[in-house]
Amino acid sequence: MDRLALILVIIGALNWGLVGLFQFDLVATLFGGRDALLSRIVYTIVGVAGAYCISFLFREREKTAQR
Repeated sequence: MDRLALILVIIGALNWGLVGLFQFDLVATLFGGRDALLSRIVYTIVGVAGAYCISFLFREREKTAQR
């Protein structure tokens, strides 16, 4: 679940980067415009993944074996 959420957040970040740099919304282009139902579903899923990733800030890091 963590990996999936992180992948979705990366997709969202790359899309926002494209919007900021080139005024190009890849999600809207692929799924029929910003107001299309499918685009809104993708935006919502990415947003939920971002909210889930907030929990990463409060988790203990796994300790790795030192050599």
